[in-house]
Amino acid sequence: MDRPKGPTWTGFVLWVFAGAGLALATISFSVLILVGVTIAVVVLATRRSFVQSAFGLVTGAGVLALYVAYVQRRGPGTVCWQTATAAGCDDYLNPWPWLVVGVVLVCAGVAAHIGQMQRARERV
Repeated sequence: MDRPKGPTWTGFVLWVFAGAGLALATISFSVLILVGVTIAVVVLATRRSFVQSAFGLVTGAGVLALYVAYVQRRGPGTVCWQTATAAGCDDYLNPWPWLVVGVVLVCAGVAAHIGQMQRARERV
């Protein structure tokens, strides 16, 4: 069976997970996540078709930013709540910067990967 010689969507998705993990390790200062992501990046970087799909790193960071925007969707500021048995207040960040950064990174990563795939097809 002939192995793909150019960028693949499978490689792209694997890089997306690596990018999201790297971004999560960066914002949470988690050494355990960083070790796991480092191992994954080393494995991905040793495969040529996966290296050509590395724009997934950008998309993965964008996916994490979109998740933060979703979690912070009630912000900015303090939002108080009350139920029959409990009450409290939560502080939220402004979700708009996270949303903008997430959309830009996801779109840029996908567009760059599609461009990379088209260039690889033209070379064949």
